[in-house]
Amino acid sequence: MSYVNERKWERFTFRERLARFTVFLGFAVALSISMRTVEVIPEFLLDAPEQVVDLLTRMWPLDLGYYWEGIHPAMMETLHIATFGTLLALVMAIPVGIMAANNIVRFPLFNWLAKLILVSSRSVNSLVWALLFVAVFGPGALAGTVCIGFRSVGFVGKLFAEALEEVNPGPIEALTASGASWFSIFLKGYWPQVAPAFWGIFLFRWDINVRESAVIGLVGAGGIGMVLDTALNLFFWDRVSVVLLSIFTVVILAELLVTHIRKRII
Repeated sequence: MSYVNERKWERFTFRERLARFTVFLGFAVALSISMRTVEVIPEFLLDAPEQVVDLLTRMWPLDLGYYWEGIHPAMMETLHIATFGTLLALVMAIPVGIMAANNIVRFPLFNWLAKLILVSSRSVNSLVWALLFVAVFGPGALAGTVCIGFRSVGFVGKLFAEALEEVNPGPIEALTASGASWFSIFLKGYWPQVAPAFWGIFLFRWDINVRESAVIGLVGAGGIGMVLDTALNLFFWDRVSVVLLSIFTVVILAELLVTHIRKRII
């Protein structure tokens, strides 16, 4: 009598199935705990559609005449905050990004310090930065501009450092062998390779900052957010609808503009 060893093919091993089950169980437990912590009130959920209909009814008709009176100047201020804040971020992010690139600055302490600055900028929410600088500079566009700048340093600096670390080392080695200065090596070796990525990062961050500039005004950092906050506090729902429509339109136009320019650059 002969025995044939049959192999049983399985997609996952026992350990892999156990690990997947443990992960799913952890998510389920976390979700259940979160649901209990949020304390969802069923009565409010059932009443939500009626409240939404009532709110939309109050928002119509739109007070379009209020746009030129109170919204347009604030919207222009929002765009200025986003633009100057992004430029401020570039000024701060370029040296920090260079210091964070391991192939340019070969001192681990400096690399660690630069990465700490980049992480610190990204880990603090824009509203928290706005509250901080409103307390320092007072309400207005200055606080919003500095807030956008400090918030954007981590994003721009990190992507710029990664672009520097991915350059082709051939031109760098040739310039170094010829005795070129560090500035010439950076200007003729690194910059031509990272310039398209750098300007793409700038445009992408400006697009993000247009949206964030509309939000930070809710805590007094200037721009359209302050107009929205005032309309909400005074229950001028017809003006709230115009503000929201204006923000939506500007965000869409900014997205289209950035996409068009990025296609030309990259």
